[in-house]
Amino acid sequence: MKRNRRISAVAALALAALVTGTGAGFAATITPSATPMATHAFDTAPATATAPARTFQGTLPAPTGPYAAGEDVIHLTDASRPDPWMPSSGPRQLTVTMVYPAVPGTGTPAPYMTLAEAAGAIQLRKIPASSGITPQNLSSVATHAFDGARPRSGKYPLVVLSPGFEHPRMMLTSLATDLASHGYVVALVGHTYEDSGETLANGQTPPCAICDDPNLDMGTVTASRALDVSFVIDQLTHGNTAWRLAHLIDEHEIGMAGHSLGGAAAATTMIADPRVRAGVNMDGTFAPAPMPGQINRPFLMLSSPGNHPAGGGDTTWGQAWDALGGYKKWLTVAGADHTSFTDLDLLLEEAGFPTPPLSPARGVEITREYVTAFFDRTLKGIHSPLLDGPSPNNPEVLFQHWCSAASACR
Repeated sequence: MKRNRRISAVAALALAALVTGTGAGFAATITPSATPMATHAFDTAPATATAPARTFQGTLPAPTGPYAAGEDVIHLTDASRPDPWMPSSGPRQLTVTMVYPAVPGTGTPAPYMTLAEAAGAIQLRKIPASSGITPQNLSSVATHAFDGARPRSGKYPLVVLSPGFEHPRMMLTSLATDLASHGYVVALVGHTYEDSGETLANGQTPPCAICDDPNLDMGTVTASRALDVSFVIDQLTHGNTAWRLAHLIDEHEIGMAGHSLGGAAAATTMIADPRVRAGVNMDGTFAPAPMPGQINRPFLMLSSPGNHPAGGGDTTWGQAWDALGGYKKWLTVAGADHTSFTDLDLLLEEAGFPTPPLSPARGVEITREYVTAFFDRTLKGIHSPLLDGPSPNNPEVLFQHWCSAASACR
């Protein structure tokens, strides 16, 4: 599967606010026929968009659960595996943000990202200084997570989060902090050399090694991410030595969610690793789609209407729906774009750029509610009526039913 390099009208407007002429911007969404996990190089934007404000101060929404969100950043090295994209760098190194249920009022505010990670994001997207976005204010986005916060006692399910291609792990921070506030330990995995930069244990922040490869096979990337995730699970559950709070994890209740390519990787990981009991794909083309019998555990498919409606151009979603053998839901969020399920649209709006019809705050709210309800049901055994069908409180959320020549509507 090769990457498609087209852009939607909404993203083009945001891009025009960021760049002069041709270049890459801070936003990335796609046309309906594009592959969402694979599109982050941009066409020339129209020159008519309004310039953004000259200052930027980002704030993510506060978690909604009863606990605070504690945060630790850990560094892991898989000595058994050379880096798949940069073998000369040695063994595969990963940076992982651990977010966990914590006691309110403890710890210190956690930065959104390091200065080097923020600089990498700005460089990859070619964001000019005139936009008002700097490494200092991007790294200082308020996250509502707290470094070194005192953990709540108990055992909690583990949820692994994997971001979209070219997106650093921090773009799923809003979801991670909310899950932690509802009683989950979250491992937010940075996939080194696959995004704008992850600061490693040695202090270096290497740039993306594969982002400009027009022939990159996304199935190869999802297979590599599955190895990353299984290694992270190993490190967090075997011997409890990789993270100081690993005793909080219930190793028998593990789920995974991802956005775009990360969502495709959730399916690939479930096929390879039976420890992952439930998965979520947020708007990512499956690479490849699972075959019947490969995933008989719960799976949630959460999509934007332009990318993955039932019967739409991306046939991998219909193939996956038919193949999934366990509890499954396919939800489409009206008005959403590809990045409505991440922090990106929120940050764009706060910087004064155009956003999709669905407000960014509403996109994050819906994502949090339905992903949490899904993991509550599948990892904690807590039934949520939210997943039973359409809700008057969430009119944007449409329950899809796939119909094909091979199968009846269901």
